[in-house]
Amino acid sequence: MCHSTTAKQTIVSPSPALPLKKQPDHTLSTLTAVTAVLMLSGCDMALLSPKGDIGVQTKNLIVLSTGIMLAVVIPVIFLTLYFAWRYRASNNKATYSPKWAHSHAIEVVIWSIPCVIVVFLSVLIWKTTHELDPYKPLQSDVAPLNVEVVALNWKWLFIYPDYGVASVNALNVPVGTPIAFKLTAESMMNSFFIPQLGSQVYAMAGMQTQLHLIADEPGTYFGMSSAYSGYGFAGMHFNTYATSKEDFDKWVEHARSSTLTLDAPTYAGLTKPSKTNPVTTYASVAPDLFNSIINKFMVQAPSKQHTHTAAAAQKPEDALCVTTN
Repeated sequence: MCHSTTAKQTIVSPSPALPLKKQPDHTLSTLTAVTAVLMLSGCDMALLSPKGDIGVQTKNLIVLSTGIMLAVVIPVIFLTLYFAWRYRASNNKATYSPKWAHSHAIEVVIWSIPCVIVVFLSVLIWKTTHELDPYKPLQSDVAPLNVEVVALNWKWLFIYPDYGVASVNALNVPVGTPIAFKLTAESMMNSFFIPQLGSQVYAMAGMQTQLHLIADEPGTYFGMSSAYSGYGFAGMHFNTYATSKEDFDKWVEHARSSTLTLDAPTYAGLTKPSKTNPVTTYASVAPDLFNSIINKFMVQAPSKQHTHTAAAAQKPEDALCVTTN
């Protein structure tokens, strides 16, 4: 718009438009929510959905430990954001103390809280270490089910010595019955883990480890190798079928009707590396197979007589002296 005040024309620029009120941006919050949903949808939270007593105690320990960590982390994050806002440069009401150096109250807080946490965790660790000891048998009026586990490349072998049957990549157990596992490995170290039933334990060649678990509810529970062990690791998993005692007995009879026998040649075939092996049952097992797998790595120490003879053979003059004397 033009205004003629003198002979010259003065062009008056239009007044700048007032800035529009910025609408709240919900992109970040929406993205955060969607990410959380996607992350949770891909995780069945097995550790937080236990189906046995050991699993329940493990869950409680995880929840308690997480709570202790959050009791420290959340206040620290909150105070960090609060101090950044409270003492921002534009806040003239904040107290400016460039020569401040010490506060007894702050010293008490930053030292007393960690000390209390350390003492609490010490008691908790001592208590749960003994209660959740994988070698500790479970207290029950029901006799335990003995299962011998062999970690192979890349499959799991389960031997039931009380029933004389075995299976590959499938574990069958009765509900409410303690399971006494003995574990070893054919070659490299591995880790046996059924998340919903509780603790994991390592299986090592030439050694025997133990684990005691129980399934309190019928169902199918995912089992896995929780230690990377090579090319076929991704397929080294199995299902644990927890059923009633009657259904478990039916499975035993079904296994005994199998045409396969787990003898020495068959086991030698299982030791060969293979991936995604199908579930297989064996009607009978070679006597003392589990112990023979462990003992083949043992080197028998030479006897005293053999040692003396070998030493004498190395030094004939010493052997002559011994004979003379």
